[in-house]
Amino acid sequence: MNGPNSAPLDTRVVIGSAVLRNPTIAASGCYNRGAEFGAIVDVSRYGAVTLKSITRHPRLGNDMPRIATTPAGMLNAIGLQGPGIEYFLTHEAPKLTSVPTAVIASVAGFTVDEFADVAAAMDGLPNVVAIELDVSCPNVDREGECFAAEATSLARVVEAVKSRVKLPVIPKLMPNVADLKPIARAAQEAGADAVSLINAVRGMVIDVVRARPMLANRSGGLTGPAIRPIAVHAIWEVAQTITIPIIGIGGVEKGSDALEFLFAGATAIGIGTANFRDPLVHVKVTEAIELEMQRRGASSVGQLTGLAHPGFAGKPGARGAPVATKETQA
Repeated sequence: MNGPNSAPLDTRVVIGSAVLRNPTIAASGCYNRGAEFGAIVDVSRYGAVTLKSITRHPRLGNDMPRIATTPAGMLNAIGLQGPGIEYFLTHEAPKLTSVPTAVIASVAGFTVDEFADVAAAMDGLPNVVAIELDVSCPNVDREGECFAAEATSLARVVEAVKSRVKLPVIPKLMPNVADLKPIARAAQEAGADAVSLINAVRGMVIDVVRARPMLANRSGGLTGPAIRPIAVHAIWEVAQTITIPIIGIGGVEKGSDALEFLFAGATAIGIGTANFRDPLVHVKVTEAIELEMQRRGASSVGQLTGLAHPGFAGKPGARGAPVATKETQA
């Protein structure tokens, strides 16, 4: 969206060794590799797409019903349904070469070793530039708790994965904790290249006719615009705690939502539930970010990161802002 006499806008963001062409990322579970969306939209307009989370073994997921709508949001309790890593490597991984943008793999697990093994199997796959860790799933080693609920257990997962892979590692943090800051700090100290936040907020809907929970799993994850203020606050707080990039996720539906995330301290923007209602949401968000760059005279999108935090906003090379180089886009 450059004018005829304007300087080129640098929309690239850097996550570890990964360089994304723009800060929009399709969130895990909503886009997979984009094959379905590719029939109606230009998937290449995303900076990256995040695959659905892969586990070691095949999983059927939770019983039906798994989804319930709520005002300004959606509850889901899918249960990590998937074919397992062996099937994925044989049948799905070869198709990653056709994805027209960068790919972020998503790994889920129930033990530290499972996270490390599955992540190692994903390392080096075509187009995969980073690995997200879904550390908000149940941890059977700790009687149903989540790895992301406690700093020490999260650090163990990050350290184990980092020891097995070369790609950037991005743990996805959950909002259902008393304080995200020490958990995010533990992730950085364990070697994480970025963090993504927030995951879905736990919630429940009751069917008042049957007097029963709507979801077979009883509770589920609330996503959509209802959780956006929670995400903005989480990004704001974590941005004051760590120096690695933050991928902000949670209720982005339009450009001004994404700008809130950037100004609060995010480097990149994850878009999930909104894709189901508006498959062109990523294009509109990118265009809005470019317009804001022009309005503020920013040559790099990194100059928008942290504008609400005087003192660190826009520093070259900080929080995913690319230093001037001749690097090509991912």
